[in-house]
Amino acid sequence: MAQPTVLVTDDEKSIRNSLRDILEFEDYTVLEAENGKQVFEVLGEKTVDLMLLDIKMKGMDGMEILSKLKENNYHFPVIMISGHGNIEVAVEATKKGAFDFIEKPPDLNRLLVSVRNALDQYRLSEENKTMKSRLPKVPEIIGQSDAIKKIKKTIDKVARTNSRVMVTGENGTGKELVARWIHEKSNRSNGPFVEVNCAAIPADLFESELFGHEKGAFTGASSQRIGKFEQADGGTLFLDEVGDMSPDAQAKVLRALQENVITRVGGSKKISVDVRVIAATNKELLNEIEEGNFREDLYHRLNVIPINVPPLRKRRKDIPLLAKNWLNQLAEKDIMFSGISFSKGALEALTKEDWSGNVRELQNAIERLGLLADGTEISKEKVQNLTLSGHKKSGGIDDLVEEINKFKDFKESAERLFLFRKLEEHDWNISQTAKSIGIQRSHMYNKMKKYDIQR
Repeated sequence: MAQPTVLVTDDEKSIRNSLRDILEFEDYTVLEAENGKQVFEVLGEKTVDLMLLDIKMKGMDGMEILSKLKENNYHFPVIMISGHGNIEVAVEATKKGAFDFIEKPPDLNRLLVSVRNALDQYRLSEENKTMKSRLPKVPEIIGQSDAIKKIKKTIDKVARTNSRVMVTGENGTGKELVARWIHEKSNRSNGPFVEVNCAAIPADLFESELFGHEKGAFTGASSQRIGKFEQADGGTLFLDEVGDMSPDAQAKVLRALQENVITRVGGSKKISVDVRVIAATNKELLNEIEEGNFREDLYHRLNVIPINVPPLRKRRKDIPLLAKNWLNQLAEKDIMFSGISFSKGALEALTKEDWSGNVRELQNAIERLGLLADGTEISKEKVQNLTLSGHKKSGGIDDLVEEINKFKDFKESAERLFLFRKLEEHDWNISQTAKSIGIQRSHMYNKMKKYDIQR
């Protein structure tokens, strides 16, 4: 194992020689600099593990060098040495990031102990950074329900293949998280993960967004643009809300999947792409195919491996785990949530809720509960007061507006409330209800299934 390298910086040659002798006797590799300019010349050519830095020097002094090291993102420890030391100087040096401050002439044992401590701390810090860089950056899929266990097992099975995956489920269930874990566990994990929200791209810009365009391809195309397919080359392309693509866009995506080549808008060159596609939707695509809204051939291209993420109301066992995990994450980010926990009754109350907005809605509720908790415990009463259970039965749209922040979550909650009220008006006669609100009976059944509406 190579010995650490120490850079000795002092404008007095005798001091440099003395420090070199001490350090080389301990088998350290020693480099020298007599001023600030030489420091940065050395750092441009050599790797340094620690610096001994004199404060009083001609030209750039030690404090200036220390500041410049920080500006240039050098993280090795610096031990300041000075024959004019006082408490104020030592405090200032420490504030600027110095590991230690030693007076001249340095005590041999004191110096070597400080050097060893600084290098040990630096080594541990670098090891910690390396370990963190190796850890997955994707949040864990939380849950012990059979459904979540099945999803994790499926991810493990299909991740290392190149098979396309279709992830289905309501808004807020965690479809993107499933897609990210498939990528994370795949052989493409070092490649890019590129997300496209198909519902958010205007139809006239969709082709340019996915396939890119050449300069001058259309008004406003002032430069060449690389599309999402090219950006994802060697990695994974996640087509979210794929059920919202226009028919024209569907045809172009199908062609790209069939040929594994794309052509930029305004260009003629065919560009090969190596992309694994994962699609996600909250729509019943078979119904969309029946109604002529989605291409059956594209559906079969995308739906090689289907993964359905069930709503929270169908995996209630996971709700306490998710709630506690999210509260812990909030506590790590903000001391305000530190020490707060759920009472047994609070977790039971959370479990009984339907959570039409699923994990996203639950997270918002946990954050509100944590902020408004009395003391260190979130009570059952707080949960009952803050969740939607009260106005699902007696309230209305105003309550939804107050409680929900995301448009999609509001839209789903409002739709559920509307259907529930209309079914009650028609004494739960599904045919009459469907006719009165102007939708097909089959759609009514699908909506009831989606929102778990029961008499």
